[in-house]
Amino acid sequence: MTQQTLTEQSLRSEGDTNITPARESWTRSISDHQTRLMLEQDSRYFLHQAMSTPCLDALVGAEGIYIEDVAGKRYMDFHGNNVHQLGYGHPHVVERIQQQLAELPFSPRRFTNQTAIDCAKKLTEIAGGELNRVLFAPGGTSVIGMALKLARYITGNYKVVSLWDSFHGASLDAISVGGEACFREGMGPLMAGVERIPPAVSYRGAFPSSDGSDVHYADYLEYVIEKEGGIGAFIAEGVRNTDVQVPSKAYWQRIRDICDRHNVLLIIDDIPNGMGRSGNWFTYQEFGIEPDILCIGKGLGGGVVPMAAMLTKDKYNMASHVSLGHYTHEKSPIGCAAALATIEVIEQQNLLAKVKADEAYMRDSLESMKQRYPLIGDVRGIGLLWGIELVVDRDTKERALQAAEQVMYRCLELGVSFKVSQGNVLQLSPPLIIEREDLVRALAIVEKAIKEVSERK
Repeated sequence: MTQQTLTEQSLRSEGDTNITPARESWTRSISDHQTRLMLEQDSRYFLHQAMSTPCLDALVGAEGIYIEDVAGKRYMDFHGNNVHQLGYGHPHVVERIQQQLAELPFSPRRFTNQTAIDCAKKLTEIAGGELNRVLFAPGGTSVIGMALKLARYITGNYKVVSLWDSFHGASLDAISVGGEACFREGMGPLMAGVERIPPAVSYRGAFPSSDGSDVHYADYLEYVIEKEGGIGAFIAEGVRNTDVQVPSKAYWQRIRDICDRHNVLLIIDDIPNGMGRSGNWFTYQEFGIEPDILCIGKGLGGGVVPMAAMLTKDKYNMASHVSLGHYTHEKSPIGCAAALATIEVIEQQNLLAKVKADEAYMRDSLESMKQRYPLIGDVRGIGLLWGIELVVDRDTKERALQAAEQVMYRCLELGVSFKVSQGNVLQLSPPLIIEREDLVRALAIVEKAIKEVSERK
């Protein structure tokens, strides 16, 4: 692999990039005058950054599973920045927010409110087990910072182990424990004491096993803990979101055992995948373990309000004279109303069971698609989170970077929006409320694009 290819892959690790010739071609193809004007204004006034500004399109609407652009085109949103478990503008969520706005729009720090109390209580109930203490924050990155601070305080150790290729947010402390170089480029010294280990990757892992097992990746954690010393926490996503890596139950149970034996706190970052995407409230429940600290966000706010939370155990309620969060919107009545409404919809519509049924359909459909197209090297997923890994050659597993971009832009033309991770993984994460007929239609569009790109080769 050339250095240029390695650099390209690094730039694309978290999502599709906005600086490729394919993006330029997409932008040139936009004929709507108002869209072009808005994109030009966006590019003029916003600070440019990778994967964001300059933008892909300009929106005027978001409802249900759809986003709508200025020209009236609608896309089924299979990306949604992971906030769209209930799609957009869910009437129950909107109603509860409007009601809360009329009653109590803001709660200053040092005061509490019943909505925040009810929300904290409900989160402890759906988490179950010993996770019965809560702190709120306005975003997932902030929750990661709180978790790292709490782990330091509890253990007296500041060192942290995380995974290569992980993403935990974009603030300086979050990119310090994150595993993607594109976020750390040019940032200089970051938080000290971070050790990274390889993630449990079944398809192209750093240390593949002949039998497909991934438990040996957990053993590497124990090796680092013993060799490094002073480790206070291990932080990881229960399921890697962007390129969809799903470790085995045996892996996670081994991780839990290692952390227990070495007095290392296990922090699970479920910010992108919590609130039902796995068919469980939280991904760790799929693996029969419980973290010491759980971080959630994104979909917690119902696709309307920025909202995040940290959950931990009562025995860790020991930093009462330290401000772990101290955020202005610490007990936001609006955010908590949105979160409660989101939970109510998931319960009332029995969405967790629906997602498990959708998981079986997705697995069968994508595996069948893989049999038809050599361009597909691997499919993997859980619940309504799936990755289709495109390769130039199944034997070499060379990443099909250009093909993945071509498929993505073709799907956009046909009305389905998703992102590409690691340069070659089509990441599909539809709203949990999606009807089966729409899921069928979306997968047909994905297959049509893959077929067309395969025939160009």
